[in-house]
Amino acid sequence: MVEGEIELPIISMFFGIIVRMYYADNQQHHVPHIHAEYGGDKAVFAIEDGRLLAGKFPNSKTRLVQAWIEIRREELNADWKLAVNSEEVFKIDPLK
Repeated sequence: MVEGEIELPIISMFFGIIVRMYYADNQQHHVPHIHAEYGGDKAVFAIEDGRLLAGKFPNSKTRLVQAWIEIRREELNADWKLAVNSEEVFKIDPLK
């Protein structure tokens, strides 16, 4: 996390994966994105296409996150707009 950044609550959890979004987090990766955690692995994924921007993640869990992004892209983009303006974001349904 970058200094001055405020951690947001978890926006979704599924299959042991924790998905977060941070307030004012539009400087480092320069595209709308989410932070995913699984076990000790952490990664950043682009919302627009699900590509891995940073970190490492198990292949099977990467595919789950990418599928979830595809299904929930509209909600993720709405949350992103709120987050970069330091407004409260909404929880998003998990992958089922």
